[in-house]
Amino acid sequence: MRIALCSSFVPFINGGYRNIVEWLESMLRDAGHEVERVYLPEVDTPGLLFQQMAAFRYIDLSAAERVICFRPQSHLIQHPHKIVWFIHHLRVFYDLWDSSYRNFPDDAKHRGIRDALRAADTAALREARHVFSNSQVVSDRLERYNGLKSEPLFPPVLNPERFHHRSMNDEIVCICRLEDHKRQHLLIEALKYCRTPVRLRLCGLSGGAAYFDLLRQLAQDHGVTGRVTMDHRWISEEEKADFLADCLAAAYIPVDEDSYGYPTIEAAHASKSILTTTDSGGPLEFVVHEVNGLITPPQPEALGEAMDRLYENRADSRRMGANANTRVGELNISWSHVLERLLA
Repeated sequence: MRIALCSSFVPFINGGYRNIVEWLESMLRDAGHEVERVYLPEVDTPGLLFQQMAAFRYIDLSAAERVICFRPQSHLIQHPHKIVWFIHHLRVFYDLWDSSYRNFPDDAKHRGIRDALRAADTAALREARHVFSNSQVVSDRLERYNGLKSEPLFPPVLNPERFHHRSMNDEIVCICRLEDHKRQHLLIEALKYCRTPVRLRLCGLSGGAAYFDLLRQLAQDHGVTGRVTMDHRWISEEEKADFLADCLAAAYIPVDEDSYGYPTIEAAHASKSILTTTDSGGPLEFVVHEVNGLITPPQPEALGEAMDRLYENRADSRRMGANANTRVGELNISWSHVLERLLA
């Protein structure tokens, strides 16, 4: 089958939103399909939004037998057999409208842009033969804001066998983009409340230097610089597997994340327990408190207490890590299941 995989991207910013497309491409090719990957650049600046949306609307993919769309606004593409694997909205126009992440005013002009965007999204999504989401969190948002039912389809990682458990050192690792909404600052603040010598490793790039500089200053202000390792760069898949093989546990504490997040599933494949928070969204679909990880309020004191617990009770941490690995199978997070559903 000729299949076009369509998404948007932010220039020079890598992340899980690219992995889901490129890993699916690899699996489809292995299954004997002919695949084209189509990306268009997009940013969520209000003044550019509709011009970018029009670019997707006028793409001709009639040569494809099936089109699968991912990141917004790729779902505006027109095709008689369009499938959407929806990974998130342009969230500042949806669930983050009344948050500090919206960097433009709540005025008549921008409310008009918001309402027009939501109407266009709903109309384009209704054109699809089937709408999948990457989590129940995103399915709930689609129903709330667009009045659409969708089927959660959890994205696997490529070659999960590369992740493994080797040892348990003193580090809790967090491997993802360094961004304010990923809240690495809470982990640094938590260290000052820890009674144990537990360490923290933060790995990933950020969209700019400001947040990394803030993290570095926080570590200095709290006197924990010697216990925090910050790798402000793109982390290769090989390095990621090494960090997870030897760490004590993994942390992933974003604000109301769209899915469980690749950091969660990667830690689970390495049989490591996962630390997250009660408001982290998608990770809560995977992490069960005291079964395969720890869930705390999004407060430094509570996180510090959990980090101490992971450090002091290695046997319990090992047990939760093993359970995290088991949960991958329980939720049927596999490429065979993904291909079965997307190609049905």
